[in-house]
Amino acid sequence: MSYTYDRILKDVRIDDAESRMREALAESGFGVLTEIDVKATMKKKIDVDMEPYRILGACSPKMAHKAIGIEPRVGAMLPCNVILREVDGGTEISAVDPVASMQAIDNDALHKVAGEVRDMMRAAVDAA
Repeated sequence: MSYTYDRILKDVRIDDAESRMREALAESGFGVLTEIDVKATMKKKIDVDMEPYRILGACSPKMAHKAIGIEPRVGAMLPCNVILREVDGGTEISAVDPVASMQAIDNDALHKVAGEVRDMMRAAVDAA
């Protein structure tokens, strides 16, 4: 089982891809809780240059509330991360597959919620 859902936006720079992804996430019911510019962090912390790479921590408040109600410690696995990275010919978007990440938790009700979130996240990636 793959742990991400991926799409390449051909001939799209990372700034434009990020704008498109943020809009698609919002339309799918997600907010962005965290933002990490990995390229800038690596340069600052260990003086390493790398291609543009960003991580957006996305969360659907309704679905997070539902999941936490089922399994209170599931917050350790939230939010859903979406990465954007420049590749040859465009920007790749990779979103975590919540079903894959929830495999470690033995709770069928939670797995059902994870499936719903996966569908929402895939719709957002496809719409970006």
